[in-house]
Amino acid sequence: MPFTYQRSSALFDEAKKYIPGGVNSPVRAFNAVGGNPVFVERAKGAYLYTEDGSKIIDYIASWGPMILGHAFETVVEAVKKAAEKGTSYGMPTELETQIAKLAVSMCPNIDQIRMVNSGTEACMSAVRLARGFTGRDKIIKFAGCYHGHSDSFLIQAGSGAVTFGSPNSPGVTKGTAQDTILADYNNLDQVAEIFKNNPEQIACIIIEPIAGNMGCIVPKEGFLEGLRKLCDENGALLVFDEVMTGFRLASGGAQEVTGVNADIVTYGKVIGGGLPVGAFAARKEIMNYLAPTGPVYQAGTLSGNPLAMSAGIAMLSHLNNHPEIFDRLAEKTKRLHEGIDSVLSQKGIDYTINRYGSMISVHFTDEPVVDFDSAAKGNNEWFKKYFHGLLEQGIYLPPSAFESYFLNDALSNEDIGITIDAVEKVVKSW
Repeated sequence: MPFTYQRSSALFDEAKKYIPGGVNSPVRAFNAVGGNPVFVERAKGAYLYTEDGSKIIDYIASWGPMILGHAFETVVEAVKKAAEKGTSYGMPTELETQIAKLAVSMCPNIDQIRMVNSGTEACMSAVRLARGFTGRDKIIKFAGCYHGHSDSFLIQAGSGAVTFGSPNSPGVTKGTAQDTILADYNNLDQVAEIFKNNPEQIACIIIEPIAGNMGCIVPKEGFLEGLRKLCDENGALLVFDEVMTGFRLASGGAQEVTGVNADIVTYGKVIGGGLPVGAFAARKEIMNYLAPTGPVYQAGTLSGNPLAMSAGIAMLSHLNNHPEIFDRLAEKTKRLHEGIDSVLSQKGIDYTINRYGSMISVHFTDEPVVDFDSAAKGNNEWFKKYFHGLLEQGIYLPPSAFESYFLNDALSNEDIGITIDAVEKVVKSW
């Protein structure tokens, strides 16, 4: 059926009366692309079903975690069984130990893991732990990387913050900003200079090892290795924000595929099967600094929630038992890349496509996209037409040029073929 917005628009108008901006996360508001957001009624496999009755192919996978597809039966059944026993206890459960043991077995270079409730909370806690462990205050982050909305990170963030036009958010104090030092992604010399100018002051570097919040940005050869070396030389910790890449690129995430070990790693909602959960992990010597064992305080009443833990055990177990999923996803993403590349090259417009594993992004610029500045040079008017044109064809992309697509295993080769055909129809009129 033709794509329509009638009910979605009415729901958005109603939402704006009671929810700031009508959404509970700014990137959902379509500010970057114009128009009204699409309201979802349900999802299954590779498809979203809108409140207007449309079926659309999903390329955001709930911003990453639905790696197996929506409403994956094993995960759903685990949640149902857990819910029948109670939705929250505020007390320890065996489930927490089971998923911790599983995660530690899958990921390199970690001994212990602490569950929290979101990626933001995981990254905030990781930095606090790094500061407590090193006794230092300053951190280095990279322009365009998004680590959640904790004050320390909203110093030129990527993704929703850039899209919304407020990368330096009001409400973040000058004192907090002074302890966060910005560097350019893929600029190792700049990071070395920062360490030189701030001797024995840097607690950690935090980075998306494969960035997803300014589009998919791949680290240059030697970049991550160079950061590891600089941290070792200067007594700082290296923190990998794997909220997007953890359990998506491989069982062991970016640490596994890049061969670079971080000191602290953060994880997102893949670890809870898409339910609200996050986690951070490290070697025992670092994790021993956390309360109740150590002096760095971190707590949460809902941390280790039985629904999320049950979903996470089902999700991670399936991924662990079927490692071929990661190769299959990478191959599907390669096919999508080659198809879009073929269509756009024939049109003769400026574009760059970045891809890593099951992450991919299209940038309307003729320059290599290697950091935030180069990502920002993309032609946003072309992106708007591209986004809305594909939506009309039943393809849902991230509603921002500063976001990676995330493929899910439920996508069929037919779905990818339909998507490539849709791209051809959309750009034909340009």
